[in-house]
Amino acid sequence: MYPTVAEVLALPVLRQGRPHVVAGTAGLDAPVRWAHVAEVADIAHLLRGGELVLTTGVALPDDGPALARYVADLAGVGAAGLVIELVRHWSDKLPAALVEAAEKHGLPLVTLSRETRYVSVTEAVNGQIVDAQVAELRAAERVHETFTALTVAGAEPGVVLGEVARLTEQPVVLETLSHEVLAYDAAGTDPGELLTGWPSRSRVVQLGERTGYHPGSGWLVTVVGARGHDWGRLVVVCADPPPHRHRVVAERAASALAVHRLVAKDSDGLERQAHRAVLNELLASPAPSAELLARASALAVPLTGRQLVGLAVRPRLAGTRPALSTPPVLRELAEATVLAARRAKVSALVATDELGVRALIALSPEANADTVLHRLATDVHEARASAPGVLAVGTTVLSPAEAGRTLLEAGQVAAAALGTGSERVLHRLSDVRLRGLLHLLSDDERVTAFAARELGPLIQRDVASGSRLVQALRHYCQQGGNKSAAAAAAHTSRTAYYQQLARIEQVLGVRLEDPESMLSLYVALLAWDLTRSSEEDSPGRGAQ
Repeated sequence: MYPTVAEVLALPVLRQGRPHVVAGTAGLDAPVRWAHVAEVADIAHLLRGGELVLTTGVALPDDGPALARYVADLAGVGAAGLVIELVRHWSDKLPAALVEAAEKHGLPLVTLSRETRYVSVTEAVNGQIVDAQVAELRAAERVHETFTALTVAGAEPGVVLGEVARLTEQPVVLETLSHEVLAYDAAGTDPGELLTGWPSRSRVVQLGERTGYHPGSGWLVTVVGARGHDWGRLVVVCADPPPHRHRVVAERAASALAVHRLVAKDSDGLERQAHRAVLNELLASPAPSAELLARASALAVPLTGRQLVGLAVRPRLAGTRPALSTPPVLRELAEATVLAARRAKVSALVATDELGVRALIALSPEANADTVLHRLATDVHEARASAPGVLAVGTTVLSPAEAGRTLLEAGQVAAAALGTGSERVLHRLSDVRLRGLLHLLSDDERVTAFAARELGPLIQRDVASGSRLVQALRHYCQQGGNKSAAAAAAHTSRTAYYQQLARIEQVLGVRLEDPESMLSLYVALLAWDLTRSSEEDSPGRGAQ
């Protein structure tokens, strides 16, 4: 907002006086708050700092100690510089004591070899300052209007950060107080370079004020929070000290972000949204980019040089799809998973999806994956004892390029395990066996056609007559063809159950005692369960 001493000296009105800097060149970048003409030696106590003092020197003493005190007093109150005409008092050069004192205190000392109209200088300099202040106020007003509109519209954090990047032309990052990156806008720079090593870089930047500039890192930082609950920091990355309007932008953006969090408190938090974005890209990217790896690392989940395991958590709740996917239930499940990962001291990307929770666990190369995963699963089960769920993991992989595969496997195992009724703490590919294979093939039309061909007449008979022959067949297959055990499982007398089996054979035209027939029908039942589950989007319904 204020011109520097060097910029003032470049003004035409001063260039006409042939200015020459004789001392204090290190202070030429000092801002000039005002230009002030002073023809008395005892002027320092009347100044407030930032003034460029203009004088002809007629009132200045000639003895060295007095001149040194004069300069020291000006530097002491923060004067921006001293301009002296070499016309009336000194016509050739300034006293050495004056020059030496100015150099000692870093106060720019400038001589003018021509007579100069100081009134024209003050008009030009002070007019420039006033114009800059007015422009700054207008810019601040536009910033307030912009972010007020964003706040009223409930703009997402990405939109708010995009506006910050546009107004400042600098990269901007929103992080948690634990230094995990929630959102960012690289403002056209390399995102990988912006985010690499972010948590460790961020931890060293500590300020004692809500908004401040950290010269060592080149960060303008403002705290984000509302009602006394701070939850994040907004960082504008700028190599040079930012102008006042950038501080205004950062503070207004922080307010908009805080309001958005309050309004959107019933939706997923920014942490889960950031994790979900990375997980989705890992699922879609056969070869994760350097930027994606940097984003994961900025979330305190490094993926390189780690054992990576996909984890899926599904609530085992009766009812329809809405009951399963109720946002509060999923958020509670995600929170339980996050806390379990923290207790297990492992890094994890955790996010909700339409059916439950998806996570990618990153373990150190030396960690015992089985032990850690069993502990994590046990903690989740204990936290969700009132609403039990199914936890499943994919294959442990060693490359981020394979992260998508282990995530997919975990989801497939979880969906298959829901239909088994198993109470295992943790399910793996080896636990779901045939049901898992069929789940992998559940979208194949040939599998659907096979199930319809094998069971179609029986299903139609049940629908037409209200019989329960399909359920009777299920008990028979589940008991391995043991009729007595199947009758007991069906809670039906042997005589009545045997009659049901005879009707099944009659309707389907097969002999149930034939091993291949029983196997074919059992596979068809499992495939039909998966088909119904997919249609209703309610895993586990076929197991009831």
